[in-house]
Amino acid sequence: MKVIIRNYVPEDAEAVADIGRAALPYQVTTPATVHAQVTTAPAGQRYRLLVAETDDGRIVGYANAGLYADSDTPGLAFANPVVPAAARGRGAGSALLAAAESYLAGIGGRTVYTWALDEPAAHAFAARHGYRRGRSGSFLRLDIAPGAPLPDVPALPPGVLLRPASDWAADPHPLYETDLDSILDEPGDVDSGAPDYAAWRAHSWDRPDFDHDLTTVAVVDGEVAALVNVQTDGRERYWSGGTGTRRAFRGRGLAKAAKAHSLHRARAAGYTEAFTNNDDGNAAMLAVNRWLGYRPCGNEWRYFRDLSDRP
Repeated sequence: MKVIIRNYVPEDAEAVADIGRAALPYQVTTPATVHAQVTTAPAGQRYRLLVAETDDGRIVGYANAGLYADSDTPGLAFANPVVPAAARGRGAGSALLAAAESYLAGIGGRTVYTWALDEPAAHAFAARHGYRRGRSGSFLRLDIAPGAPLPDVPALPPGVLLRPASDWAADPHPLYETDLDSILDEPGDVDSGAPDYAAWRAHSWDRPDFDHDLTTVAVVDGEVAALVNVQTDGRERYWSGGTGTRRAFRGRGLAKAAKAHSLHRARAAGYTEAFTNNDDGNAAMLAVNRWLGYRPCGNEWRYFRDLSDRP
């Protein structure tokens, strides 16, 4: 089987989404989101989506690549090849990674980061291509079908309200500011920096799978204090894409209450599976997710390499 690597075109969106769902079943992936990531990526990210196509026209893998445009450290980049199990072992992953690395080196990338599932073949692939292991993360799953156990929403302190993000449709700036304050303390091995408002809108608020009704905001005495970002596939799958509380409001159980409230509303809307992921060093959020009933369903590792040692 001959594989060629080429740039994504809009007609590839459905095939890329199918591969994403097969290889990464824990995540929410839709054709509309695939396309939006290409067309709305911040200019400084220099985002590129590559696909691996066989000589008979089948797409058997893809890789996204770009720069961490908001990082204070110049040259930080990412490249994530994805090939479903049925198509592995034929060179598509290596070809995608080589093309992504070549592209990144040409636009100033110095250190490239990637994710690998916690599987022997994935670890061997990363090591074979000169990558070193960094931090680990966990995918978590929660059954929210009717009848499945789900904790009640904790009692709210006086002055606290839980509201849908759609209430801020006219001006979501307060939600952006809450996200910024929250991500500063997130553990990780990449200094990805803080996005500007336009980049935040493209990455979160305006993305096709962002659920403005299930995304839940905790308000304390009229001030936005905590936020649970939610993406859905419009069918059965719910993804918690980021939860944070502003520093001045931490320690009050706001994130726990907001997540529980959102999950109950997701069940009422017909969603049956909830997924999220956490850095394994994020003890506070892991504790919240365990209380909610999430259980591990997969693991991944961050790998990285210096592009200057490419052959």
